[in-house]
Amino acid sequence: MHIKDRTFIITGGASGLGLATTEDLHSHGGYVAILDLNPDNGSKVAKQLGERVRFFEADVTDSKRQQEVIEAVVRWTKETGKEIGGIIPAAGVGLPGKLIDRHNTPIDMAKLDFVIDINLRAVLDFLRLCLPHMTTVKPLDGDGERGVIIMVSSSAAFDGQPGQLSYAATKGAIRSMTLVLARDLAVHGIRCVTIAPAMFDTAMTAKMSDKVRSSLVRMMEFPKRPGQAPEFALTVRQAIENTYLNGECIRLDGGTRMPSKM
Repeated sequence: MHIKDRTFIITGGASGLGLATTEDLHSHGGYVAILDLNPDNGSKVAKQLGERVRFFEADVTDSKRQQEVIEAVVRWTKETGKEIGGIIPAAGVGLPGKLIDRHNTPIDMAKLDFVIDINLRAVLDFLRLCLPHMTTVKPLDGDGERGVIIMVSSSAAFDGQPGQLSYAATKGAIRSMTLVLARDLAVHGIRCVTIAPAMFDTAMTAKMSDKVRSSLVRMMEFPKRPGQAPEFALTVRQAIENTYLNGECIRLDGGTRMPSKM
């Protein structure tokens, strides 16, 4: 699929890996609808990048608001004449905590719900609300491709660390959904690809202590450094452009396999 003159909807597109993806797709001629909770970041990004980027304030856990925003995005695509080419649910959170702590107290269910609601439930909601607007898009080429879904899993889906239970559960679910979505949507000419990044330099990892960060870097193979957001965005772009890539979860981790203990 060509990125130029297609619209891509990105949740969490005003920061971190989502922002890098917004910038990359825009630089290759794409139109980007950013769905984000932070109006300051979102408005700033849209203003900097110009008319091919539109910001829509949205809490992804609010299904009614998310539906309203997606309908607004669709109206924008009708104004521009640039149909939806891809959707990228990149919004996500991590909240460390073991199911049972050292005092034998179970974790507060609200902490589990927080991660599950954003990382999994909101993704499913986003997909179901966007898809009716993708299945009616005119096929792009001789293969009959209409669009692509790029989801974000994590290396935690493969080798999660202690305290990552809720995060690993949600990211593992995203990984498991990939082939099912590819099969379910094949009849519509819509592909699904998932990217599972390891440690990347983002606002989330910036909160780590130097000790934790150094321990993680020691576990890496090559290159011995965290991933950079543009490297994630490049993988998104390649997944969009390569029509034969479908139903797969790509580990983006420099060959790193995390041990149980560091």
